[in-house]
Amino acid sequence: MRYLVSVIHDQQGLATSDEMAAIDAFNEQLRANGHWVFAGGLASPSNATVVDNRTGEAIISDGPFVETKEYLAGFWITEAPDLDVALKLAAEGSKACNRKVEVRPFL
Repeated sequence: MRYLVSVIHDQQGLATSDEMAAIDAFNEQLRANGHWVFAGGLASPSNATVVDNRTGEAIISDGPFVETKEYLAGFWITEAPDLDVALKLAAEGSKACNRKVEVRPFL
């Protein structure tokens, strides 16, 4: 089963060099143990563009959809046999990136 592990951040700025080293080591561990599917870091919300085409005419606006203290800073997509393993991996990822994470299974 695949799980989305969302990295939740509540500060401005990118990961420190120590955090990046820990994230790189965690990514290597995921690969070595067969849990790696894909991962990526995201630019700050100020770099976002919102596209709304629900009415048939696309409306494009700069900036985040909502103003919020917490935002999605990155993610991992992992492969795990069950939720218990996914949560263990998420706990290791949270420690590596020094941020909260949210775990959600894919349908």
